Amino acid sequence: MGLYKRTKNTNTPLLRQILDLVPRWIFSRCTAQYKSDKGCSRYKAYDQFVALTFGQLNKCYTLNDISTGIGVSETFISSLGLSQSPATSTMSDGNKNRSYKVFESLYHGLLTHYTHLLSKRHESHIIKEIKDRSIKLIDSTVISLCLSMFDWAKFRTAKGGIKIHTCWDDTMMIPDVVNITPAKLHDRYGLEQSVFSKGTIVVEDRAYFDFLLMLQRISAENVFVTRIKTNTVFETVRELELPKGIDQDILKDEIIRLTSKKAAETGIDQVELRLVHVYKPDENKVIEIISNQLDWTARTIADLYKKRWDIELFFKAIKQNLQIKTFVGTSENAVKSQIYIALTTYLLLQLIVRTIAKKKHAFSNFVEKIRICLSFYLTLDYVCNHVGEGAKKIRGEPQASLSFQADLFSS
Repeated sequence: MGLYKRTKNTNTPLLRQILDLVPRWIFSRCTAQYKSDKGCSRYKAYDQFVALTFGQLNKCYTLNDISTGIGVSETFISSLGLSQSPATSTMSDGNKNRSYKVFESLYHGLLTHYTHLLSKRHESHIIKEIKDRSIKLIDSTVISLCLSMFDWAKFRTAKGGIKIHTCWDDTMMIPDVVNITPAKLHDRYGLEQSVFSKGTIVVEDRAYFDFLLMLQRISAENVFVTRIKTNTVFETVRELELPKGIDQDILKDEIIRLTSKKAAETGIDQVELRLVHVYKPDENKVIEIISNQLDWTARTIADLYKKRWDIELFFKAIKQNLQIKTFVGTSENAVKSQIYIALTTYLLLQLIVRTIAKKKHAFSNFVEKIRICLSFYLTLDYVCNHVGEGAKKIRGEPQASLSFQADLFSS
């Protein structure tokens, strides 16, 4: 497990240094709010947080993996601030009975606490025409589950699943609103918050194309950018001139009115909207982007919709590098607890990447580096900036190599 000390060490293992990025007063406040430790003498909320975070970073597939990994050394257990390693049965009871809301609250508490650092250090493509505007990307991802084991997560006749509805803040480059539901719930109803503060730009896929939602956004003075559904009926009011010699992927830019019966019933037919036709050479198809913003360039509208790729990359990153596809508990509470701790782990890793790491890392490579060094007593700075620089040469005389006797392997 690497439980030895070197010159670049601290007195705490790498895992503890990551856990210490969570201020204890925030954790205590969340625990007190939901009375998570009431009646618990040993396996408290913090113990569960340590165990499940270890499971995320060490890619543990079962509770037994977590118990074995933490319990490998008394020194390691003590360094993590625990009095004992968690037993499998104790962790199972905690996942089932301790409300996931304490970890949901912890995620949002950390998000608020680190907003300034995350916003200052983000790397995002800046669209000049709307620089400093608040942008929200809304989407969801489905995680398949075995219906016989997760009977509360009904999806289709013989298939289970959950859906993680996500609102991604483009300034912080991290989700700021998350809701976990059974997969059968339509995306349109996945988030309680449908409108945002005045001037916010909301970018969505066509699953959120809804006339009433559009009117709500217009009333709240939000700008929406989404794809129009293929069967939408509309008429062209006027076609806008495209700039010459640039933006060859933009084929058409027009002002339209929706003219269907349903549009008339909701009143959206009285509103002029923008429709930008963009050619995607990688897929050899044209996508039609609709918005209530009539003044910005077509390039800005197209680039805004392209930003949806950021949230898609986020979904890909957590599915490939964290544990949200295989669960260590089957109850709804256990699944939600694990997902919110995965989100918290992602937040902490992003904080480290943006404030400590001096070099750019592919997220998967960075997580693997953390995983390898998790129980080493090395500083975060050393792990982020020096581990993996190349072959290491031993200083001084190397130890004598081991020699194997042939008869040890003979029958």
